[in-house]
Amino acid sequence: MVTAYKLISLLLCYPDAQLHELRAEIDAAARELPTGDAPASILTFLETTSGWDLEDAQQAYIGTFDFNPRASLYLTYPYHGDRRQRGVALLKLRRLYDSLGLRLSTDELPDYLPLVLELADMLAPADARGLLGEFRAAIELAAAALHDQQTPYMYLFAALTALLGPASEHDLDNVLALAAQGPPSEEVGLHPFVPPEQMPVAGALR
Repeated sequence: MVTAYKLISLLLCYPDAQLHELRAEIDAAARELPTGDAPASILTFLETTSGWDLEDAQQAYIGTFDFNPRASLYLTYPYHGDRRQRGVALLKLRRLYDSLGLRLSTDELPDYLPLVLELADMLAPADARGLLGEFRAAIELAAAALHDQQTPYMYLFAALTALLGPASEHDLDNVLALAAQGPPSEEVGLHPFVPPEQMPVAGALR
């Protein structure tokens, strides 16, 4: 059975033609989920966007995520920006994938939320919440930004936060701090601190 984590992961990917053709199957899988706040939010997203053709979906995705840095799908970015500390965080995630025997066959970085959700889908529920809980402030920041934007994608983040449970006061304080300071930056860049052999290879999580 397809899980909520997997469906959110798929629906947060860029809607290319192949993914767009899977909409009917995704909708059917969402209706098979047990009742609850997360499945209800996924279904609301699907119902709200049911009239989108491929061009509509792509324009909406770009308009939602490419021009709103607070709604980043890269979970380490709000904390580190493109500083060298982000390279360390990415390596930590990459090693987690490796420890589970998973190979990244995509050109996305390992903190890309759809990939992290695929990883969470393979873990025990408590471990999945623990993994995503490390990035709770970034997730809540994106959820708030999408709600302010009133984009249908806010329903997918509502589904994700429902799966994670209520945020702690510490997490909410971190959200306010991230919102106030914005992603940090430095002139040095990210890539010199991520060895090429540690970067994701081209192709999906296997």
